Amino acid sequence: MPENIRLTIDPVPGLIRKIAVPASIGFFFNTMFNVVDTYFAGWISTQALAALSLSIPVFFIIIAMGSGISTGTTALIANALGSRKREKAQTIAIQGISGGVLVGLGVTALGMYVTPRIFCLLGASGLYLHISIVYMDIIFAGTVFFMLNYMFNAILNALGDTRSFRNFLIIGFVLNIVLDPWFIYGGLGIPPLRVVGIALSTVLIQLVGCGYLGYRVYRTRLIRFGSVLDVLPRIGPLKEIAGQGLPASFHYLTIGLGFFVITYFISKFGKEAVAAYGIAIRIEQIVLLPTIGLNIATLTIVAQNNGASLFGRVRQTVNKALYYGTLCWGIGIIWVILFAPYLMDLFTDNPEVIAIGTTYLRIAAWVFYAYVIIFIHIAALQGVKRPMFGVYIGLLRQIVAPVIVFYVLSQVLGYGLLGIWWGIFAITWIAALVTVAYTRHVLKQNEFQAVSAA
Repeated sequence: MPENIRLTIDPVPGLIRKIAVPASIGFFFNTMFNVVDTYFAGWISTQALAALSLSIPVFFIIIAMGSGISTGTTALIANALGSRKREKAQTIAIQGISGGVLVGLGVTALGMYVTPRIFCLLGASGLYLHISIVYMDIIFAGTVFFMLNYMFNAILNALGDTRSFRNFLIIGFVLNIVLDPWFIYGGLGIPPLRVVGIALSTVLIQLVGCGYLGYRVYRTRLIRFGSVLDVLPRIGPLKEIAGQGLPASFHYLTIGLGFFVITYFISKFGKEAVAAYGIAIRIEQIVLLPTIGLNIATLTIVAQNNGASLFGRVRQTVNKALYYGTLCWGIGIIWVILFAPYLMDLFTDNPEVIAIGTTYLRIAAWVFYAYVIIFIHIAALQGVKRPMFGVYIGLLRQIVAPVIVFYVLSQVLGYGLLGIWWGIFAITWIAALVTVAYTRHVLKQNEFQAVSAA
């Protein structure tokens, strides 16, 4: 376990800062990694920029599976450590890595099969379609590397170590600044690869991460192989991981499907609208970075304290994370509202794209705290091994409600893109309120059951 990190003993506010700050910094550089890709894609052409934006929902297949299974693995390892069952934690860690490889291979095959169909459904054709497919085929070919990094990070997170992944993301960002222009324009024996170069850079950096994070995990001593059989997939542990991880994956997948739904409705207003949304999402991710750190901190601290039956610390973790989220939101909303057009201008000189993105960001700024509420409470539910709510609220928030609301507001009532933007606002805030009510009920129920059993 990282030095000075005692998840069931140390004061909760300090623990949140120790875990959340490195995680947020790391994901800042991860987002900047994507910003670099978007920036150089804009240099190639508007079609290349739109292709990367169109790829977001498909890319989320990888993110959903990796994030979900790693979240479930973190919860199981942390609960086992909190219950002082180190051998079980070691088994989950090893089997999580094996399961990650299997999932990676499955996602590669599925992704390459469905990608062309999805892009066609989103209205891509001709060169626009070709660029999008080529980009995602290369990304899918490297899915196993993505999955291994997710699983290595899951083990480290369960121990409260978010610094190792932060270091990898910083290194990856720096490498991407070098590799993107090199691969795009060629040189030193590399031919000009354009969009292919952006994808190859991403995959190579993930491979580098596997080496570094694998070494960091080895040093935790949670990975010990008695024989070759230890690394072979075993039904029992994988079933337990799947029971926690797949609901979390489905939750993340609903976010990807939500991007698909949003992109589908936006695509009716042209490539400029799709490009504007893609850029604005990158900016939105930067503002929400502290939320990712708070989400990881909440999951890790809640899981270990839940395993140790320290329910007061569970409740305190959620409340303190929300407090920190409020402070971050206050800064983020001012930043976005004031500087939205200038932020959009960093990525494109197309006035229509800038105008569309600016309007979206100034409405989305008022939705940021709803995301804070949703993510922190769902992390707490995952920490107490109640992951299914994330699936239900995700389906409602990302798919069912948007299909109805976006259609009615943008097409039936004729509000166009504004109808989509305000639809996101209303749906997200309603989902946040429902999530708060359900999570508080579950935490009280768990505490009551523990007291009754005692």
